[in-house]
Amino acid sequence: MNTLTIMCFKPLTLDAIEVIRPILEKSSSRTCDYTLAGLLMWADYFHYEYAVVDNTLFIKGVTENDVTRPAFSLPVGDMPLEKSVGMLIDYCRESGEKLILSAVPEDRLQELYMLGPCDIEELTDWADYLYEAKDLALLQGKKYNKKRNHIHQFVQANPCYMVEPLGDANIDSVKGFFHSMELPVDNAFVTAEVERSQVFNVLDNYSRFPFEGLVLSTPEVGVVAFAIGEVMGDTLYVHIEKMDHRVAGAGEMINRLFASAMLEKYGVRYINREEDVGDEGLRHAKLSYHPAALLKKYNMSFR
Repeated sequence: MNTLTIMCFKPLTLDAIEVIRPILEKSSSRTCDYTLAGLLMWADYFHYEYAVVDNTLFIKGVTENDVTRPAFSLPVGDMPLEKSVGMLIDYCRESGEKLILSAVPEDRLQELYMLGPCDIEELTDWADYLYEAKDLALLQGKKYNKKRNHIHQFVQANPCYMVEPLGDANIDSVKGFFHSMELPVDNAFVTAEVERSQVFNVLDNYSRFPFEGLVLSTPEVGVVAFAIGEVMGDTLYVHIEKMDHRVAGAGEMINRLFASAMLEKYGVRYINREEDVGDEGLRHAKLSYHPAALLKKYNMSFR
C-alpha cells in the first residue's frame, strides 16, 4: 500500500475534535499552531485537511505567509519524527509535490536538520508572544505601572463591574456585544470579515470546544469585554480577546482577570497570546506586556 492510500486526508471540521485533541496534547512546543483553535478557527482560510496514522496527526494545508503554496504542519503524536516526516516525503514524492513544512517551531529545527538537506525561511510576522502567567495575573513592578493605572481607572468608573465565566447564561449577550463592535478599517493578515466570522463560529459552537471563557460587564453598559482561551499542559493560549475601546481600562481588566482565573484554576506557568501577523498596533500592544519570549517559526523545505 502506498503512502497516498495510507494517508487519507479529509477536511478538518468540528467533528474531529475528539480525535485530534488527545494527539495535540502530545506536542512538545508551545506555539499556538498545535491547539484546537489554532487549527479549527483557520481551517477554511488555510485549507486544512487532516489524517491520523498510528496515533500521529498529519495536517495538510498551505504556508502561513503564502496561501498559494501547499504545505504541511510538523506531525504530532506517537510516531518518531524521522518516520512521520519520512512518510510526508514519500507522500509528496508520490503526489508530485515538494515537501514544505510550515510554521515549524524554532525548538524543533535541530531535529529536522538531521533528516536531510533543507532550506529554511523565518516567518517574521508569525512569532508567538509568550508570557509568564504570574506576570500577567499580578502586574507587579514599575514596568506595569500604566496597566495598573488603566485598571484602577476602570474600577473607579465601574465599581459594580461583574465577572462571569462564559456559558449558556451569557453567550447571547456576548454575541450581541461582538455583533455591535465596529470592524477595523484595515487588517494586515486577513480581512476583518474573515476574523469576525471565525469568532462567531466559536461562539455559535462554544459548548463543543473544551475552552475557557470570561466575560466582563457593567450594570450601565452590559458586556464590555470577553476572552476565550485553551489550556494545554502548562500553557494558556488566548485565542480571542475583545473589548469595548470606549470603556477605559476594559482591555487591561479582562487581560488580568483571565490570566488570574486560569492561574488559579490550572496553575498555568505560561500564557501564549499568539502572533501579531505584522500588525503594528497588535505588536505594540503585545510588547507592552513584556513577553518572556518570542516563539519563532519557520517554513522548511526539503531538497
